[in-house]
Amino acid sequence: MLLILDLVYIAVLKPDWDTLATGRCPKSLPIEDYERARQGNRKLARLRWQPVGLSQMSKRLQQAVVAAEDARFHQHAGVDFAALGDAIAYAKEKGEVGFGASTISQQTIKNLVVGDSRTPWRKWHEMILALWMEQNLSKQRILSLYLNVAELGEGIYGAEAAAQAYWRVSANDLSESQAIEMAATLPSPKKHNPLTRTETFLRRVEKIRGHMNQFGWLDN
Repeated sequence: MLLILDLVYIAVLKPDWDTLATGRCPKSLPIEDYERARQGNRKLARLRWQPVGLSQMSKRLQQAVVAAEDARFHQHAGVDFAALGDAIAYAKEKGEVGFGASTISQQTIKNLVVGDSRTPWRKWHEMILALWMEQNLSKQRILSLYLNVAELGEGIYGAEAAAQAYWRVSANDLSESQAIEMAATLPSPKKHNPLTRTETFLRRVEKIRGHMNQFGWLDN
């Protein structure tokens, strides 16, 4: 009975897929939260968000983000069950959560629909809706939505805003190195980014570069 009620809840929670597939990229839940927070605290950095189409983002950026966040993005159907199994096995062996297994599709659903509450139910809803979304949206559209709402710094959301903020170029004009650095910013954008250039950030840059080289995605 509880499962049936939850499935009904998911059906109510889901967005209009047709609108999400073709309409303007909507504001994410974190963007809306940031706007509300800034209304009460003007010391926060101004919101930077400028959604653009995937064709207006460099191919290298798209590849770098896939290499960094979801290497099997183009193979799975919304949930990477192999990566999920690895994460569960690691947690059982080490007694701790060592790494996440959320796909780009799941992260997109988290940002646009379910939010970031730390509950098992949220993760379940995220997975179901990610699988459902992949039946209704193309991979290109999902990647576009993700790149347009991902947090990439204090008050910075989306690839175009980040490209302008860090390098004063458009997302379409990012160099290979800049694209990799933007992808390396995703896990902890306020702490590890192209301005702070922490050791963690630089290690991640090299890790992404190595993955892209393995995939044959680098110019050299």
